[in-house]
Amino acid sequence: MKYFITGATGFIGGRLARQLREAGHEVIAVVRNPAKAQELAQLGVTLHQGDVTEKESMRKPMTGVDGVFHVAGWYKVGVRDKSQAYAINVQGTRNVLELMKELNIPKGVYTSTLAVNSDTRGVEADENYHFTGKHISVYDQTKAEAHGVAVKMIKEGLPLVIVQPGLVYGPGDTSSARTSLIQYLTKQLPVMPKQTAFSWGYIDDITHAHWLAMEKGKIGENYNICGPTHTFINALEIANQITGIKLPMAVPAGMIRTMSAMMYLFDKFIPVPESYTGEGLRVIAGATYIGSNAKAKRELGYDPRPLKDGLEITLKHEMKLLGM
Repeated sequence: MKYFITGATGFIGGRLARQLREAGHEVIAVVRNPAKAQELAQLGVTLHQGDVTEKESMRKPMTGVDGVFHVAGWYKVGVRDKSQAYAINVQGTRNVLELMKELNIPKGVYTSTLAVNSDTRGVEADENYHFTGKHISVYDQTKAEAHGVAVKMIKEGLPLVIVQPGLVYGPGDTSSARTSLIQYLTKQLPVMPKQTAFSWGYIDDITHAHWLAMEKGKIGENYNICGPTHTFINALEIANQITGIKLPMAVPAGMIRTMSAMMYLFDKFIPVPESYTGEGLRVIAGATYIGSNAKAKRELGYDPRPLKDGLEITLKHEMKLLGM
């Protein structure tokens, strides 16, 4: 099969491209700078210069493919420069899906996220969960709007499947989750927030679920391809069992919310690290980004590994990089 993929230089997209190539599929990727994507070229991925924010740059490489994986996204929490959030997440998604329709691509898989639901307040949301209220971050907000674009185009006849990962971790991660793990390993993590919880998906399981969605997913459906749900404290307790490194102090979510409000004021006058901006703190202040993967297990045969198994691989990888 011949597949077109966006976001192939990213964490999820890069691992997906590798899995597809290892399975013998032809993979075409649009990248902003092919010279900086030679690792993909060495895998046999065909590179085309382009960008999801420039619709016509994707037309030629997408023409004639059997399927499209739209993985590219702007994923940043707590950063000050949010200028690209809407352009990449919303307009970029619209561009890719419009081209799919214009070129009559047989099937596509769009990577949404559990974050479209923001803080579920302890509810393991399924695919029918409907979020109301104000989103915690610009990432949540723009991905929710992009999800709406995808749903609208499905109703108009687009042959698309939507997948929704939760927190994705593993070797190669560049997100704030990795930052927290490194801070824990180096004994620089100041505190552990109580109540905060995620559905933790190991990278190889998440990318395999994308492939399953292309092969088995029903057009018009969305699937939570998140991993098992654990609080942040529970995840670090597992890390402690693996590494023996002492845990930082656990603090109530309310304390972090208070800090969040204060940081909004401080940041106007004295720049603070992005992890500690008001938005960055608000996301970890007792929020639960969690979901149920029962549908994906039932219909796709999705089988994510336990957190302990994935975390052990991840921590050993990071410890090796740190010389520990």
